[in-house]
Amino acid sequence: MKTILVTGGAGFIGSNLCDYLLKNNNHVICLDNLYTGSIDNIKKYFSNSNFEFIHKDVQTNFDFYVDEIYNLACPASPPFYQRNSIDTFKTCILGALNVLNLANKWNAKVLQASTSEVYGDSLESPQNELYHGNVNCIGPRACYDEGKRGSETLFFDYYRQYKTKIKVARIFNAYGPNMNKKDGRVVSNFIMQALNNENITVYGTGNQTRSFNYISDLITGLCSLMNSDDTVTDPINIGNPNEFTIFELAKKVILKTNSKSKIVYKDLPIDDPKQRKPDINVAKQVLNWKPIIMLDEGLNKTIDYFRSINY
Repeated sequence: MKTILVTGGAGFIGSNLCDYLLKNNNHVICLDNLYTGSIDNIKKYFSNSNFEFIHKDVQTNFDFYVDEIYNLACPASPPFYQRNSIDTFKTCILGALNVLNLANKWNAKVLQASTSEVYGDSLESPQNELYHGNVNCIGPRACYDEGKRGSETLFFDYYRQYKTKIKVARIFNAYGPNMNKKDGRVVSNFIMQALNNENITVYGTGNQTRSFNYISDLITGLCSLMNSDDTVTDPINIGNPNEFTIFELAKKVILKTNSKSKIVYKDLPIDDPKQRKPDINVAKQVLNWKPIIMLDEGLNKTIDYFRSINY
């Protein structure tokens, strides 16, 4: 039995990861300050002797034995990470330092949950891991984008200087159960608006694209990366390469919810990326991983979840 720390473990991705790790006979320590995470996501595990919850900010020091660390702590939706941009940046940098130091102390593997946002408003598609991005380091999204880029820098500096056993996953647009219904991301926004027969808000023309990765596929991708050979250190894209316009997503959600919602358009936010499509050839070759849940199936599962909490 491994002892595994999941920072941000009460959040959307973190709680799903905790569930998967517990089902695979691990002792899981969930660390979260509950800024965007929710006790509702993890309270069913409180009776499990293999689960511990620590209410703590990843920016502060912590010290306990671990075999592996998944560093997921950071708000990932623009409304939340822009609400306190300085704190978001500190979470990325100080959180990375703290988990890296803990990994060094116990010779543990540590995985950084990075993001497709490190590619910025990409000028290349699909985005592969060798692309250095088209980024704005002083824009309103920079606290998150540059915070994640800085975290990657720290991970590789620790690898070069201390031989820390690192893994870096670049996550593309995850969705599914345990998303916060008010988190401001496009899938949750559209589903909640549709279920309530409100206008579907599309920013820009709706022709910008995203590639949506269902949460169960993301979790198996992250765990495959963690369990890969220690020589696997380069960043790896974890996403679904099937690309959809935002307008197509809105139409799918309206149809699947049988909603009376109408689509309305607002100005595109500053630095909002126009195209997202991961190149996952490295994940296929190195991890033997690829997504199996396509958008229609994933949306059905996610809509069912939001129906169950829409009160």
